[in-house]
Amino acid sequence: MVMGHGCLLRMKKTITEISAQKRNRRRVNISLDGSYAFSLDRLTAAWLQVGRELSDAEIEKLQMSDEVEVGFNQALNFLSYRSRSATEMTRYLEGKGYAPSTLKAVLARLEEEGLLNDERFAREWIENRNTFRPRSHSQLRAELRFKGLAESSIESALEESGVDDATLAMAAARKQAHRYLSSDYEIYRKKLGNALLRRGFSYATVNETLRTLWNEMQHTETVEPNKTWSN
Repeated sequence: MVMGHGCLLRMKKTITEISAQKRNRRRVNISLDGSYAFSLDRLTAAWLQVGRELSDAEIEKLQMSDEVEVGFNQALNFLSYRSRSATEMTRYLEGKGYAPSTLKAVLARLEEEGLLNDERFAREWIENRNTFRPRSHSQLRAELRFKGLAESSIESALEESGVDDATLAMAAARKQAHRYLSSDYEIYRKKLGNALLRRGFSYATVNETLRTLWNEMQHTETVEPNKTWSN
């Protein structure tokens, strides 16, 4: 049966009230035809006014836009602690239960606004690690792979850092060496050596670092040159 024009108009619903939520001032409640219908983010509802008629399609579009806005705000909160890789953000939003279409829209918006960039993330991650908790290239690779970065992004960031494992191992050792100033060489070798191995450095790199730093600490080359690391 074909509906007349008047019937189509009656299928639309009229906004009868727009009121701010008491507990969340960033959201408003929308009432249609005298009854509460749904809530929206203020930005999504900015163009609405009492008396406006909405079709089912318009209502659905508003609710989808609102879900994207909510997801985007949650993503911003997730980013407020530190930068995230695209994979980390995807896992986070999936955990919040967003539909694939919403997730895709939020990720696209984050990328458009320069808030998600895996190449930049890799550079920042490596720079932060090198500054505060130096570790080997192999361990950095493993960490970034876990965060979903492409091999090309990882290798490019490592190359750009311009720091090799020997330099990183020495930096890591220096941060802990003060603990062993009064220790004998065996205690120093075992404890600091284990710490460096846990950071992913090779036995050869660890041995060379331990000898060089010990001699520097003692201000004399008293360590046997053939003394190597072993458990």
